[in-house]
Amino acid sequence: MKTLIAFVAALLVSPLAHAAEDRIKRVISPGGIEAWLVEEHAIPMVAVEIMFSSGARADADGQDGAAYLTAALIEEGAGDMDSQGFSLRKEDLSARIGFDSGRDEFTVGMRALSVNLKESFELLHIALTEPTFEQRQIDRVRDQVLSGMKSDLVSPDTQGATEWFAQMFPGTPYGRPTKGTPETITPLTRDDIIATYGRMAGKSRMFIGVVGDIDAATLGPLLDETFGDLPEGVELDNSIIEGSGVSGTHLIKADIPQSTAIFGHKGLLRNDDDFLAAYVMNHIFGGGGFGSRLTSEVREKNGLAYSVYSYLNPMDRAGLYMGGVATANERVKQSIDLIRAEWRRLAEEGVTADELEKSKKFLTGAFALRFDSNAKIARYLAGLQAADLGIDYIDTRNDLVNAVTVEDVNRVAGRLLKPDELFIVVVGNPPGGLED
Repeated sequence: MKTLIAFVAALLVSPLAHAAEDRIKRVISPGGIEAWLVEEHAIPMVAVEIMFSSGARADADGQDGAAYLTAALIEEGAGDMDSQGFSLRKEDLSARIGFDSGRDEFTVGMRALSVNLKESFELLHIALTEPTFEQRQIDRVRDQVLSGMKSDLVSPDTQGATEWFAQMFPGTPYGRPTKGTPETITPLTRDDIIATYGRMAGKSRMFIGVVGDIDAATLGPLLDETFGDLPEGVELDNSIIEGSGVSGTHLIKADIPQSTAIFGHKGLLRNDDDFLAAYVMNHIFGGGGFGSRLTSEVREKNGLAYSVYSYLNPMDRAGLYMGGVATANERVKQSIDLIRAEWRRLAEEGVTADELEKSKKFLTGAFALRFDSNAKIARYLAGLQAADLGIDYIDTRNDLVNAVTVEDVNRVAGRLLKPDELFIVVVGNPPGGLED
């Protein structure tokens, strides 16, 4: 593991290091399935990450949460194994296989010992192609999801985010809760689950990253054996979803001592030419922790909140620029006013050369730290493919960051930051309300 991390770190700072496209191998199986591979033979393990562009987009109308429930059910039984049999088989192989579903993606992760690699891929194949979706497992897992929803109902963060998306994207997939609601998942039948899964997994929307003790010659046939008989997949709607343009402040009254605020407005898609400049800008503004403007103004100078942050949220079909703050009820309005003022100041005045240089130094120096496990690297490789960033992105990323100028950041700040368009959802009990 240390060897691989050292490779990535050296790659980012040394012009003499091998290019990423030499170390990241594009493997095409005999059957035409593509995966990106980084060989690392120091530890006899392999990490595999598969990303399907689908997730909650695979939910049929009125069946919000079906993809989330389906992902949770896959390892509850597959082939001739029930839930216990599947778990025991994983234990026998010392393998880990997990499934998850988000707004835009259905993800699969596997960790396997080299000595059990073929058998682990076989188990993954069974899970992906022969999930049983037994009714008793559906009922049990659905009860677990419903129980989790009860916890979400008392979570200010979840309440705020759910309401924010519901108002920003009403009547669209992004406006509906990923986990669904009791009203949408309770009526789901086994046929609904099977149909949902058919929309979730398809080779035409599959991206695979592999890292560890395996070479291309071994991986190629395994790709065909594991994924070859998956369907190509149904076509899902990829059209851009426009937000409602809602703005102002919405209060959800809750008898709690601290208010949580979720704020944001329209942002940028990942393929936008200004995205990287916006990424650098956000680090200066609210993404850089104690070095960011929001933390400096809201926490350090005024003592209003322990945590305040902002982030770019480039979903597949809509881009957002968002943030959050948690503070005492009596301080939430002052915190929001200050955040809005900083939003406006950055849009109008931009950043300084010193802020930019510090931000670029941190972002380029810290890049290698995200590669601290084989699994993270494999996930990154799958993500690069899904975002269509190219196999040489690890080579070029820091150069692209370093090429960002003050003029670039200030241009994108003026383009992106719209303080009057901020939509803010507050969960709490601020005295006197929250008049804009």
